Amino acid sequence: TQVLRRSLQSGVVLSAGSFLVYEAHKLISGFAEVHASFKVEDVIEQADYLYGSGETEKLYRLLVQHKNSDDAELLWRLARSSRDLAQLGSTSAEEKKQLTYDSLEYAKKALEKNELNFAAHKWYGICLSDVGDYEGIKTKIGNAVIIKEHFQRAVELNPKDATTIHLIGIWCYSFAEMPWYQRKIAATLFATPPTSTFQEYAANSHLKLFSCLCAADPNFYSKNLLFLGKTYLKLNNKKMALLWLSKAKEYPAQTEEDKQV
Repeated sequence: TQVLRRSLQSGVVLSAGSFLVYEAHKLISGFAEVHASFKVEDVIEQADYLYGSGETEKLYRLLVQHKNSDDAELLWRLARSSRDLAQLGSTSAEEKKQLTYDSLEYAKKALEKNELNFAAHKWYGICLSDVGDYEGIKTKIGNAVIIKEHFQRAVELNPKDATTIHLIGIWCYSFAEMPWYQRKIAATLFATPPTSTFQEYAANSHLKLFSCLCAADPNFYSKNLLFLGKTYLKLNNKKMALLWLSKAKEYPAQTEEDKQV
């Protein structure tokens, strides 16, 4: 009322609508200043809800607004959502490529902001591997050691993160299955080429731990069920292969990746 009276006295005519807008603006501005420290937490809470709901496009639109953030928690989530959007069947080939490279940049920035963030290491390794699909087999193999180092660092920072343990298993599986011509490329790139066998993959302590986690929570991750089945098949253990492949087949598909599995 005092603001309105002073405004009228000074000859400035404020409509009821403009006055309310003015007061609302002051209120919102003051609230934003007082609660600015909670903004990141609010965005993360909303982002995690959208991720859990499978709202890939809405999640990306929310997080891309914060691409210039200095917060590693926001940035690695943006890297993940960019990658998830790239994998949608409705995403064009051109958009998929751009999103793949963008996701690597966001993950890299997350690492720069906080190198002790395990998720930043994990998603940097994932996104670096994805970019290799566009840059050729030589680059992909050349990045393999870097990728594994980031996965291992993620496990060191958070030994209970089952997805990273799974990714190390996938890394071992990929090298165990590597064809001869790719092994020759690896031999030219490294003094001691990275190697793995299916026996090593199956005996890997990380994979054993993840198998226990998977037994406790069979709906944890569809791709892990698939690779456990494929590994047992390579080891000629058809009974165990059938068990895990059946679980993969029966997995309730929610994401595009689940459908591919």
